[in-house]
Amino acid sequence: MSRSNTFFRDGSGQLVLFQAPNAAIWVFLLATAARLSPYDDRDGELRWIGAGALIVWGLDELLRGASPFRRVLGVLVLGWQLWRLLA
Repeated sequence: MSRSNTFFRDGSGQLVLFQAPNAAIWVFLLATAARLSPYDDRDGELRWIGAGALIVWGLDELLRGASPFRRVLGVLVLGWQLWRLLA
């Protein structure tokens, strides 16, 4: 297997682009869905909950991602969320 082909594969050689959502992604999806509802979120609690869930997900992928692609994706999402929260 060529080195470039391993970017999307785990240690056993399985292609790992997408996986079933973990708890952090479910929290993000639920917070996002709730933000679309008529619920009045004046203080942005749901935004903070969703951003926190993506930060947890990004850290998890960075530390335990199944492939280099997943680890890079974790870094990108983590950086994006931190930039959004601090900007």
